Amino acid sequence: MSYTGPGFEPTPPRRRHRPLTVALAALVPGALLGWLVYETTASDGGDPQRAAASSSPAATPGAKTRAASPAPGDEASGPDDATPSPSATAANPSGPLAGKVVVIDPGHNAGNFRHTTEISRKVDIGTARKECDTTGTSTDSGYTEATFTLDVAHRLRTLLQQQGATVKLTHDGDRPYGPCIDERARIGNQAKADAVVSIHADGSGTGNRGFHVILPKAVHAGAADTRPIVDSSRDLGERVAGNFVRATGSAPSNYVGDGTGLVTREDLGGLNLSTVPKVFIECGNMRDSKDAALLTSGAWRQKAARGISEGIVSFLRG
Repeated sequence: MSYTGPGFEPTPPRRRHRPLTVALAALVPGALLGWLVYETTASDGGDPQRAAASSSPAATPGAKTRAASPAPGDEASGPDDATPSPSATAANPSGPLAGKVVVIDPGHNAGNFRHTTEISRKVDIGTARKECDTTGTSTDSGYTEATFTLDVAHRLRTLLQQQGATVKLTHDGDRPYGPCIDERARIGNQAKADAVVSIHADGSGTGNRGFHVILPKAVHAGAADTRPIVDSSRDLGERVAGNFVRATGSAPSNYVGDGTGLVTREDLGGLNLSTVPKVFIECGNMRDSKDAALLTSGAWRQKAARGISEGIVSFLRG
């Protein structure tokens, strides 16, 4: 997704919560070390946060519609690189998350590009009407966002089930397209999920790097009323962000979020229509070659899944 379109709401200055560097110290001991490793091992030798949006233009609102075909196979190798089993397994009944329900929302669908008419249909998100879904973005080599998100979702599901959680996916590559953004929200609501995380990768400009977590803004319009979940969603988002840094060594976005790794938005139907704690995570920017090298690595995707999982576990255990 690109975040320069209407409705983009960076964290307001007077309500800005503690910077992510402070949140990391409080939430995840050692996370700052992971960030420093990222900074000191960057191949260009520079500080990735120096690239401002003004010098590295963000993608247009349609940037996440570039994917035109399914991705080629993963080029990485190693024990963590293997494609995870798509089938769900039973939750560990003695795990610390036994009785908890987590919904994972893999962004987009690899079949969307074959169903452009269907996914262009407008649906109500409370504040406006938006397209049912988009195709998502891809790397320059053709590795699609939809392939990435489903892979991470499978890895994340396994980790959470090992902790005892009951895990549901909004889709599992078993639909020709979609689901639409309003249905994605409805799946989490109907499951009475204790937490929902929507997984994405961004399609911004070259030089724009890093991850960010998107939080729901307080919205009360039409079918949308996020006021009851704003605080709990922020708690979930901060924990996911902190653990993501620790697990992956990736830095917060250098182009949105003012270095906090947190962005608040009111134009995403998946958040607006949720009645349970929910966040989106953009794990990196597929249109930047350095981020793309991470996103196409199976070993890195395993780290990403672990970071998201540990953030969810931290949130659910309080």
